[in-house]
Amino acid sequence: MSAEHARLLIVDDDEGLRELLVRYLADNGYAVAGVGDGEAMKQHLLNHPVDLVLLDVMLPGEDGLSLARGLRGADAPAIIMLSARGEEVDRIVGLEVGADDYLPKPFSHRELLARVAAVLRRRQPPPEPGRLRRFGPFLVDTVAHRLTRNGEEIALSGAEFSLLKVLLDHPDRVLGRDTLVELLKGYERAPFDRMVDVRVTRLRRKIEIDPARPVYLRTVWGEGYLFSPRGVAAK
Repeated sequence: MSAEHARLLIVDDDEGLRELLVRYLADNGYAVAGVGDGEAMKQHLLNHPVDLVLLDVMLPGEDGLSLARGLRGADAPAIIMLSARGEEVDRIVGLEVGADDYLPKPFSHRELLARVAAVLRRRQPPPEPGRLRRFGPFLVDTVAHRLTRNGEEIALSGAEFSLLKVLLDHPDRVLGRDTLVELLKGYERAPFDRMVDVRVTRLRRKIEIDPARPVYLRTVWGEGYLFSPRGVAAK
């Protein structure tokens, strides 16, 4: 979950600290709100979806540990407990009531930022089996239809992506034009032989350093095309 999409709620009765944290986390890309007690927290959660709550232990009225117990459930936000009491027993109790992390006060802003990012990362659902595929410096998300090279996205047309997906499913195997046409029928209505050649040429421009000497998508003369995820230089 990236910062630009994560929504945080700070629950702390120290107004100065609360406002400071709201500003700091907002400056680092999070959508942040702050409240001073448990009742205000509950009211906020009724009206605003939240991904993570930074929850002080010592609050007026209902304390943070009790509030954390009430936030359990499949759709509950993540919780980082904040407390001036940093003894081991307090940290254990905080984690036992459902907190994802426990940060004793005083803490550095950088550490808080790192803890927030780590908790949000752990809460992300795992990728679907087989969804992410790699070859060379490339990462392919077969569900989102995205191709990236060292983190930078490479724009592919739907037709180019469908060909890449077929190749990923049949690595290190020579595929003739007729075979590729047959395999692509599951992706589009009327693939045809000449279009396969055109598509191969276009895809090479996106994934090869030198399309004239391909290392991933090679031509096997008289037979068809061979996709090598390891990148074997053409002879």
